[in-house]
Amino acid sequence: MPRKPKKPCRYPGCPKLTEGRYCEQHQKQMHHEYNTRERDKEARNFYSSTPWRKLRQAKLEQQPLCEECQRNGRITPATMVDHITPIKQGGAALSMANLQSLCWSCHSRKSIEEGSRFGK
Repeated sequence: MPRKPKKPCRYPGCPKLTEGRYCEQHQKQMHHEYNTRERDKEARNFYSSTPWRKLRQAKLEQQPLCEECQRNGRITPATMVDHITPIKQGGAALSMANLQSLCWSCHSRKSIEEGSRFGK
């Protein structure tokens, strides 16, 4: 199946082409800015904790493909681990049963729909 053509990175002045919003370099920068300026301190501390990092790594080793893409008949490597029920909505923070492996695109879509990343 053919892929969509790449688009220019949305970072001002960046000429690189990408499949997402930002090229790999600027995506890391945008995540860093979000984590340091917009994410609350409690969440920032949780996602940098050793128990979360170990659980995240175990989930990616157990399920290395994006679960949402698999449900839609696509095979995509997972790069993110997502809480199925968000912690702020009462989901278990360190329960493997509340986690799913997702690619960046599926995780971003889910976060936007929930209103957890950009608000609604």
